[in-house]
Amino acid sequence: MTNPGHLSDHYQGKRVLVTGHTGFKGSWLCEWLLKLGAEVHGFALNPPTRTALFEQLELAKRIARHQIGDIRDAAALRDFVAETRADYIFHLAAQPLVRLSYEQPVETLSTNVMGTVHLLDAVRLAKQNCAVVAVTTDKCYENREWLHAYREEDAMGGHDPYSASKGAAELVIASYRRSFFHDHGIRLASARAGNVIGGGDWAADRIVPDCVRALQGNEPIPVRNKVATRPWQHVLEPLSGYLLLGTALKGNTALPFPPETYASSFNFGPALTSNRTVADLVQEVLLHWPGRWEDRSDPRAPHEAVKLNLATDKAFHLLNWQPRWDFSTTVEKTIAWYHNSTHWTSTEEARAFTAGQIAAYCAPN
Repeated sequence: MTNPGHLSDHYQGKRVLVTGHTGFKGSWLCEWLLKLGAEVHGFALNPPTRTALFEQLELAKRIARHQIGDIRDAAALRDFVAETRADYIFHLAAQPLVRLSYEQPVETLSTNVMGTVHLLDAVRLAKQNCAVVAVTTDKCYENREWLHAYREEDAMGGHDPYSASKGAAELVIASYRRSFFHDHGIRLASARAGNVIGGGDWAADRIVPDCVRALQGNEPIPVRNKVATRPWQHVLEPLSGYLLLGTALKGNTALPFPPETYASSFNFGPALTSNRTVADLVQEVLLHWPGRWEDRSDPRAPHEAVKLNLATDKAFHLLNWQPRWDFSTTVEKTIAWYHNSTHWTSTEEARAFTAGQIAAYCAPN
């Protein structure tokens, strides 16, 4: 596969705009971009949790520009995009939680759909040649609980408001690409990732943070959907795909096709052997941090899909991308981050350990 260690050839000294930079994935992306020598500009709400990776890494002090703003504010986002004049834009800002979307459907839809509209329209108006990677999710597909993996050409859909919002965002992305960016220096792609885990995720209603909070408190891990199967992957896996896709849109000569070929949608998921149940994931966590778990299944709980798999053939054949860490390594690296974090006394230690995991991921196989 393409060596992620070579990404600095493309991002060194480039202006990169990241929406949602204060979130879990956004913070890891900013840390990696700084390591690559990029000039990072971020636009997002304040960190979504009281303990936040963004603050643990002191990213507000280390990136070129840290702007607190709401992507539902079209004027503020338009001004920020115009002023930044970025070479690359990674759109990660979103309401990312399925269960919260049942409680806040309007907020979820306005953020994930109209927020995407605002970002893409700001790019259209700025007329700055750039590569745009808009991040959605594997849940954008109309999930029929099939055993086979979903491919990029499968239908969009969504049972819950979150999934529906991401399917709708994909339609918006396709429309803007065809209507406005098909013959300009702006190239737009969407990226759909599987279930992401890794150190520094402190969100509510996610299984790994739930595990860590319970283990830290010497309490049983509450598992609400033990039979659900998900494509678990470390956060660095899709981020490597996003970064590589960005270079492809800019004309990465190490890749086999012209840049316009990559202005489309891409799945980034793990190997099929990483499609495991929630119970499997919890049992793997307990190999590295001993404890116990209990079944909290609730038949009255909001609907969540049971089966979900992603096909990544397109990313492999067009981008020469494939996952680097298997299921056991993914869990091991994730729990190592959390376990070590209990001993950190400074942000320098957090940054060093996080950077170390990025370096380990990029190391030649």
